[in-house]
Amino acid sequence: MAHIADVIKYEGDNSTFIWKHPCEDFNALTQLIVHESQEAIFFMNGQALDLFGAGRYTLETQNIPLIGKVLNRATDEKTPFHCEVYFINKTEQMSIRWGTDSKVQFIEPTYKFPLSIGANGEMSLRAEDSRKLLLKLVGTENYLGQQKLVGFFRAFLMTRIKTYIAQVVKANSINIFEIDENLTEFSNAIKELLVGDFAEYGIALEKFFVTTIVKPDGDPQYEKFKELHFRQYADIAEAKLRQQTDLIEAQTDAEKTIIASKALAAKRAQEGYTYQQERGFDVAEKVAENEAVGQFTNMGVGLGTMAGVGGAVAGMVGGTMREAVGAVGEVAPPKALKCTNCGMPLAAGTKFCPECGTKVVLACPKCGTPVNGAKFCPECGEKL
Repeated sequence: MAHIADVIKYEGDNSTFIWKHPCEDFNALTQLIVHESQEAIFFMNGQALDLFGAGRYTLETQNIPLIGKVLNRATDEKTPFHCEVYFINKTEQMSIRWGTDSKVQFIEPTYKFPLSIGANGEMSLRAEDSRKLLLKLVGTENYLGQQKLVGFFRAFLMTRIKTYIAQVVKANSINIFEIDENLTEFSNAIKELLVGDFAEYGIALEKFFVTTIVKPDGDPQYEKFKELHFRQYADIAEAKLRQQTDLIEAQTDAEKTIIASKALAAKRAQEGYTYQQERGFDVAEKVAENEAVGQFTNMGVGLGTMAGVGGAVAGMVGGTMREAVGAVGEVAPPKALKCTNCGMPLAAGTKFCPECGTKVVLACPKCGTPVNGAKFCPECGEKL
């Protein structure tokens, strides 16, 4: 019995690839509406006849050329006939998840450990050849959704993905802890391997992503392997850190030395003397410490030592010495010595008066001031 329908249009959702309208054997004057993102295939008596793009159609033999070849017009063109309409969703369907159903077994190339890993990710698919997709995959079923489509291709996915990842890891000696750095390369290469498999069934593989490599966390063997790996790199990192710290400390010490040198140079410039002059001051200070003024029995030697500091500071050293000596009495040319007891003139170097035997005193025994035969010390007043 004929089923009269006014309008036939798509009533599926965006996760659907192919949807069959439930109305069959509709009247020839029924309206068919196809949206921009869809195509519709008209079946009659089990044959896929016409393919409709976007638009509104009145299902008459005049508008369906292939029907006219197999159907004789009946009176008033209202004779019902057995027919079906399938809608194909042409939009790109994204975020279709996939994952390996078992682990990939391989030998880790760096440490030669046997390991098992899995992989998962997402892809986007689009129905490209409606007729091929419908005839090869759907057949007489009423619906083809994302999960069912992925199920059809699971064998391709698992074989390609597992084989490729194991081969690339081995060929490029990719460490298990560096494998995530290669996800982009994995994604692009696996997509190229799968494009032909999907295209054979009228599906375009638009994008393919490997988002996660599933490592065997919790496996005792893997945990030991992971500990060994990270301990090795931790030791290297610690050694580098120690080396950097030592270098920074050495640089700090050098900077302190440079700063101190600059400060000292600025001080010299401000006070009006140079490094050579400062060294002359140091020598004069040492001579003053090691040669008591009272012991300058031979001033020529002391001054000669000071003069040897250098031409640039000789004058300053000599002045320094004159000031030091002037503090205890000016050094004058030696006078003729006389005995403090009898007044007898004495020759240089005489220790006792040849006339009365009195001891000749050249320096104060108390403070060491030169007295040149005086009876009292001109510095401390000690009786000689």
